[in-house]
Amino acid sequence: MALPAWDDPEPLALQSAPVPEYGTGSLADLLPTLAAGMGVPGTAAAIPELAPADRACVLLVDGLGWEQLRAHPDEAPFLTSLLGTSRGGTGRPLTAGYPATTATSLASVGTGLPPGAHGLPGYTVRNPDTGELMNQLRWQPWAPPAPWQPYPTVFQLAHAAGVHAAQVSAPHFENTPLTRVALSGGTFLGRLSGEERMDLAAEQLAAADRALVYTYYSEVDGAGHRFGIDSDAWRGRLMHIDGLAQRLAEQLPPRTALYVTADHGMVDIPFDEEHRIDFDEDWELRAGVALLGGEGRARHVYAVPGAQEDVLACWREVLGEQFWVASREEAIAAGWFGPEVEDRVRPRLGDVVAAAHDDVLLIASEREPKESAMTGNHGSMTPAEQWVPLLEVRS
Repeated sequence: MALPAWDDPEPLALQSAPVPEYGTGSLADLLPTLAAGMGVPGTAAAIPELAPADRACVLLVDGLGWEQLRAHPDEAPFLTSLLGTSRGGTGRPLTAGYPATTATSLASVGTGLPPGAHGLPGYTVRNPDTGELMNQLRWQPWAPPAPWQPYPTVFQLAHAAGVHAAQVSAPHFENTPLTRVALSGGTFLGRLSGEERMDLAAEQLAAADRALVYTYYSEVDGAGHRFGIDSDAWRGRLMHIDGLAQRLAEQLPPRTALYVTADHGMVDIPFDEEHRIDFDEDWELRAGVALLGGEGRARHVYAVPGAQEDVLACWREVLGEQFWVASREEAIAAGWFGPEVEDRVRPRLGDVVAAAHDDVLLIASEREPKESAMTGNHGSMTPAEQWVPLLEVRS
């Protein structure tokens, strides 16, 4: 009797990956749109739903995705009441950009450019000059900031055009390389408490007829990584920022638009072998790999010379049902990192790029022990990670 024929599972089609809305509805489009409304040269209104305002404030809540906010109306009554205002009253979210991670998203926000242009395309990426992995959030090992990201920020353009530009954040962010390449320009004002930041942001908005102010809250993301978005600690942080956002909204000077957004969402990944695949214990995935970059849901894979095709084939075979697995050129052609990827940025991308589709994580327990132990994670192109609010309050 003939045995039944079993078809090999098909890998996820790359065209099924939901590419961010670069140019019309991504984080990179926000500040250029606001600055263009103030007449800043070199900027253009890319998000057509947003009306101009003389004063604009962006409150960025690290880790507060659109789906997570919608799922917690009791913890965030004020922000929930604004959901219909998102993206100029359409009630739709923005997309963060790929990968949906803090260093990449903050650079997109501040420069108004997608990752393929600003050049911070992941949590860790290979530095072509040294061959080492570089952590772009912590800027380790150190690399000269200006060549790494050579473009002016929107704050710098606004300041040069006579707009009052200010960033209000925690004091320890003032002199970091990431702040320098992504958010510099105008005045940096450091305050420890969230309440102080909201009050000072309102004062900065009132300081000039045209003002562009940015302020930041990190604790939602921190609680999500450590405890998960299904935790009391995370809900407590959401309740806190809900009150802070209302505090700021109630102090807006006339002719101001406040936008509450985020750099990415988050998903909780169970702690079992089915959901957490350990690169350090999988000889197939390690074969031919010189460096493993990115993070658990958005990997850059750097092959040893001559092994690129073999690594791509192996990763597709092992992970292709759970991850979108692309070669560098395929990811570029699909627009994952933006409409174009500049020549200086190309070698920072992995020879293989893997973006999670399912609730799964590719950890590296030995080389990334802290990251591998996180409950909440992000990075990929799923709605839970990509979609971020753009809530609006006008005075």
